[in-house]
Amino acid sequence: MASSGKKQLINIVADGVAIEGMLELPQKTSGMVLFAHGSGSSRLSPRNNYVASVLRDAGLGTLLLDLLTAGEDQTYETRFDISLLTQRLEVALMWMRQPDGELAGLPVGLFGASTGAAAALRVAARQPQAVQAVVSRGGRPDMAGADVLARVKAPTLLLVGGLDDVVIELNKAAYERMQCERQLRIVPDATHLFEEPGALESVAQMAADWFLFHLKDGPQA
Repeated sequence: MASSGKKQLINIVADGVAIEGMLELPQKTSGMVLFAHGSGSSRLSPRNNYVASVLRDAGLGTLLLDLLTAGEDQTYETRFDISLLTQRLEVALMWMRQPDGELAGLPVGLFGASTGAAAALRVAARQPQAVQAVVSRGGRPDMAGADVLARVKAPTLLLVGGLDDVVIELNKAAYERMQCERQLRIVPDATHLFEEPGALESVAQMAADWFLFHLKDGPQA
């Protein structure tokens, strides 16, 4: 297990509302991963929290954020408003990179699940200097838009369950649109939520390996 470090509940103001997140840093933090959860989920998602714990054991800090308020998350249209999710995620990224903040000098990766993956890829396309890597878990990268996918420069790992047929095809289409360094890995015998024995563990380890490799050179100038 990673050495105990910092754990802090934070609030970030974005377009007039406060979005809540949990910031956790291992004692020696080599990089940061900002999580964008999927529709109908939250920063309390047991799957994302498991992945985050594995990343922290590898020396990476994590910020799990509720991109929507409780009220907004009750509205179907808001849950799938990729532009709004992108805006909120970008505000959180800029908060992490405040010049006088403790996280400013750390390289940053984005981890997106479901619709959160689309928001992560949009932010990566808009902030190429700020995002060094992206991982999508059972994500909908297609919802980022074909023009956005073509502009992403951050190395991107797309992880999909082998039994998640529709999402596999959507990820294959998105993969073909992308021009950055990228990999599409299919986890055998796993469904959309990776609930099968060993599936989520496999996802977490692949994500950790991807981030550790691509964050090792530090943030771009």
